[in-house]
Amino acid sequence: MPKMDQTLINTALNVTAMLERLSADSVWAHRASGLRGSLLRALAGLDTRQPTPSELSELNQLVRIGFNILEQAAGEIRV
Repeated sequence: MPKMDQTLINTALNVTAMLERLSADSVWAHRASGLRGSLLRALAGLDTRQPTPSELSELNQLVRIGFNILEQAAGEIRV
């Protein structure tokens, strides 16, 4: 598997783990839960085969949405 594809898959796994850690009190937790499910479905089986360009495109879009949710949730954190 090309290094770029593996990097995207690893990033998606990391985003999934970070979304799981959002506080249940966060407004963004519900959205994160749905996105985590979508990420996990998109990742299913990609560790055993070469992903198609459309699968990579979908995964990239989901990762971008994940980062957006994480950014929004971080904005709610009060110091």
